[in-house]
Amino acid sequence: MFTGIIQAIGRIHEYEAHGADARMVIRGGGLDFSDVALGDSIAVNGVCLTVVALTPDSFTVDVSAETLRCTEGFAPGAEVNLEKALRLADRLGGHLVSGHVDGVGTVHRFVQVGESHLLEIDAPGELARYIIRKGSITVNGVSLTVNAVNAARFALNLIPHTLEMTTLKHLQAGSRVNLEVDMIARYVERMMQFTHTTDKD
Repeated sequence: MFTGIIQAIGRIHEYEAHGADARMVIRGGGLDFSDVALGDSIAVNGVCLTVVALTPDSFTVDVSAETLRCTEGFAPGAEVNLEKALRLADRLGGHLVSGHVDGVGTVHRFVQVGESHLLEIDAPGELARYIIRKGSITVNGVSLTVNAVNAARFALNLIPHTLEMTTLKHLQAGSRVNLEVDMIARYVERMMQFTHTTDKD
């Protein structure tokens, strides 16, 4: 489990294809690995990956073909947002994030407005029902608050700190981004479906 609060910007240092799968060595960008062990999870651009090897300044992960098919941002040399898994005693500064990407969106517009930036993203149609104004969403692993929604397009406001601490500053129109919707919305939908079915019985 994660919070969507990025702890470091890493870089994909090595990328080795293994058939349709891949193994990646990721430089940590100053991330503290002193409390990381083999088998621990680290979110990379919002994708929960398992550490299979570790050095003082990098970690290695294996990425399945399914993960590569459903996500973006794993090109060799690419900068990536990093977050270590949440501990029970940690503050929940963002929102509950599983690290399981629900779909890939496309940036419609990314422009400066005053001191901040307006980011508009077109989500896959099947995810639109989970995105609400003032709700939470994760974009490339970053926990953000939705400011406006129009069908499958939603708008976000990015403050300078968020841009400085994440890779979102590199986005432009047409960029593809990993999206994870609020898991509470999914649970509520599932419970409502179950309740509706039970009522019919």
